[in-house]
Amino acid sequence: MDTLQAIVLAIIEGITEFLPVSSTGHMIIASSFYGIAQDDFTKLFTIVIQLGAILSVLVLYFKRFFQSFDFYFKLLVAFIPAVVFGLLFSKKIDALLENPLTVAISLLVGGIILLKVDDWFSHSTETEISYLRAFKIGLFQCLAMIPGVSRSGASIVGGMSQNLSRTSAAEFSFFLAVPTMLGATVKKCYDYYKDGYVLTEDQINILIIGNIVAFIVAMLAIKSFIGFLSKKGFKIFGYYRIAAGIILLIIHYFIHPLTII
Repeated sequence: MDTLQAIVLAIIEGITEFLPVSSTGHMIIASSFYGIAQDDFTKLFTIVIQLGAILSVLVLYFKRFFQSFDFYFKLLVAFIPAVVFGLLFSKKIDALLENPLTVAISLLVGGIILLKVDDWFSHSTETEISYLRAFKIGLFQCLAMIPGVSRSGASIVGGMSQNLSRTSAAEFSFFLAVPTMLGATVKKCYDYYKDGYVLTEDQINILIIGNIVAFIVAMLAIKSFIGFLSKKGFKIFGYYRIAAGIILLIIHYFIHPLTII
């Protein structure tokens, strides 16, 4: 991976992390077209730079993170399912990260679901998040371990299924991303070193650049998304996912198999 590729992937991450379109899925597709998707450092990079994007939440919602200890316990409860499933299925998750075809199918199926979400949960208007609601949202978030599902999309839909408003569900999804991606980054780095890899100086610089770019782009994307979501809902993201999924499937079956791009 060179610096330009890292910047492109980081921009994609910053834009898509908080949209229900799957940032990981988009980075897998982009890195596949670059021919670096199966490289071990690329897999590390696509996880680690998500932390840069997520940290933008701490800046934009700084005061909310210090509102009460109860808030932290709710985040912890919501985070637990990701810890359990991540530890149990880490190898299978890594295998899926090499398969752009999985992303294509997930984009298509998820898009169809997003077209219906606003109708299914039009009654969702509450703002209070109980411990049980937090845990259920955490279970929904685990669906995003399948590349292409979208962590933010799964957790927002999970929140709306618990009668939360779109805005409340989206904001809790942002908050939940902080411990989730911090944990994912620590585990991925640990596994990388456990497998005998050592980061070079150039790779460390690429990770730093990637995180900075993802952080800046995500800062610009978050508030725009919240405003758009509260007014327009999910349908446009559903159409986008369906279109992207169909295009990728056409490429796979008629032009070039996605698994070996």
